[in-house]
Amino acid sequence: MAIYPGHLATDDDKLSPNVPVARDTPPMFLVQAEDDYVDGVRQSLVYYTALAKARVPVQMHLHLYAQGGHAFGLRPIKFPITRWPGLAEYWLQTVRMIPE
Repeated sequence: MAIYPGHLATDDDKLSPNVPVARDTPPMFLVQAEDDYVDGVRQSLVYYTALAKARVPVQMHLHLYAQGGHAFGLRPIKFPITRWPGLAEYWLQTVRMIPE
């Protein structure tokens, strides 16, 4: 899982050469707030695109969360993004990483 990831994209919106993506890359869960001005949503978008192109199972929760900023973590906050851990748990079950 990549939670408000950074350093995945280059300045020209390409995947960083330090982030290898191949068909055998593990399934990925991405979550980021649109108002993350530290690492910005393009980090997740570029990574998502690379994963999808490589046909890696990927689930991105980006468009759902307009607010949350950077480093929202696990602490309860007033925005809907606070519910991401439940979505992550359900995703872990769907990819059979944890039991249902």
